[in-house]
Amino acid sequence: MNDRGLYSLLADTILVIHFAFVVFVLFGFVLILLGLLARWSWVHNRKFRITHLAAIGVVVLQAWLGQLCPLTVWENELRHLAGQSGYTETFVEHWLHEVLFYQAEPWIFATIYTGFGVLVVLVWFFGGRGKKDVY
Repeated sequence: MNDRGLYSLLADTILVIHFAFVVFVLFGFVLILLGLLARWSWVHNRKFRITHLAAIGVVVLQAWLGQLCPLTVWENELRHLAGQSGYTETFVEHWLHEVLFYQAEPWIFATIYTGFGVLVVLVWFFGGRGKKDVY
């Protein structure tokens, strides 16, 4: 594999990590809500709940500071090093980008992220705050 191929592979890897982060934040919240309603004990795991709260906190902070996600910056730099002017149309890239990246004004994203962050904080306080260290 040449350097360009390696950079492209690394960029794809970062894209998958980025997608996994988004899935963790979104579906983690849905699972927390379902778990609280169904009284699943694992949703009170303090490490899981703090990690989830921190993850959305980072997203909200970046949105308010007007910063791009470091994963996005790193992926774009690697794509540039791979000689790609934009995203290529590999299967993984195409579909992950369709899900992750959509066009809107930055204030809309900041509002959405903040609203979601507020919901996470409310569930943190009213949903037990990870009372137990359940595994």
